[in-house]
Amino acid sequence: MEIRELFKSFNKGDFYNKVNLHIHSNFSDGKEDFDELILQAKKLNMKYISITDHNCIKGYKTSKYKDDSILIKGVEFDCFYKMSLLHILGYGIDVENEELNSLCAKNELEQKNDIIRLLKSRHPKRVIEIIHNSGGIAVLAHPCCCNVIFLKDFVKRLKNYGLDGIEVYYPYDRFRGIVKFSSRQYPFKIAKELDLLQTGGSDEHGSLI
Repeated sequence: MEIRELFKSFNKGDFYNKVNLHIHSNFSDGKEDFDELILQAKKLNMKYISITDHNCIKGYKTSKYKDDSILIKGVEFDCFYKMSLLHILGYGIDVENEELNSLCAKNELEQKNDIIRLLKSRHPKRVIEIIHNSGGIAVLAHPCCCNVIFLKDFVKRLKNYGLDGIEVYYPYDRFRGIVKFSSRQYPFKIAKELDLLQTGGSDEHGSLI
């Protein structure tokens, strides 16, 4: 099934039980091994997961389970736009695509260190374009954390660059439970009004179990 149609088939129950499209391994700032996360997801009988390491797709090149049907290939790019740090998730990407690889981190600091990631942040227009060129779709992660007053206008600008969806099923825990600029219900309304895909994930940085 084409990635866009697959995402349309997911519902609220899937995102709270069997689908997690926002997970980090120790290739970026997570604690768990990439392959261990896959094994944990299989033990939980999950349908689909995406390990979306920051600016990094190494896991998909080295994993013993890289072709497992549970995996949706993904990545999370650090971007900066209109005085706001934002994260763009790429799904269904071709990890061998040269343009995509040129966008990825050149060292571990660009994958794991918050300050370096900010300094090396990318423009979302270029990120979205390259995600599309690699066969993927582009999704705005945890939109309520973008430090903008008019979130809908902000998302609309990103849609003009080709944004395909926004993350609406997101827990806003840890520091993101404090640093929040919109209500967690607002992204649902924006997604509907702007005809954007609705995705979700836990932004897990530890174990799934």
